[in-house]
Amino acid sequence: MNHRSVDIQRFAEENRLSGAVRHGNTLYLAGQVADDSSLDTEGQTADILRQIDVLLAEAGTDKTRLLSVQIFLTDITEIDGMNRAWDAWLDHNHKPARATVEARLVNSAWLVEITAVAAL
Repeated sequence: MNHRSVDIQRFAEENRLSGAVRHGNTLYLAGQVADDSSLDTEGQTADILRQIDVLLAEAGTDKTRLLSVQIFLTDITEIDGMNRAWDAWLDHNHKPARATVEARLVNSAWLVEITAVAAL
């Protein structure tokens, strides 16, 4: 099989990136940030998780099929707020592998960025 024959599908394309890319039976989500940067860490996380739900649905999958998630916080001391939103959203019977780190994000108004990989 020619590797180029594997279909690649892109979702939510923007100027520099796609919000998600499907390759084979795997969906890769770009870093998602809050639409409303005036929210606190918990609010931004909840906003991002809603966006992730939309991208997953558009690609034909859902959060129960998440394989891994990476969460970037501008201030790691805000992890409790992020975890409150995460715990309210998470399907506790289908927990993905997860890493959470402190990082400086591109826009100082963003407090959280989340990227993920999901199975279809």
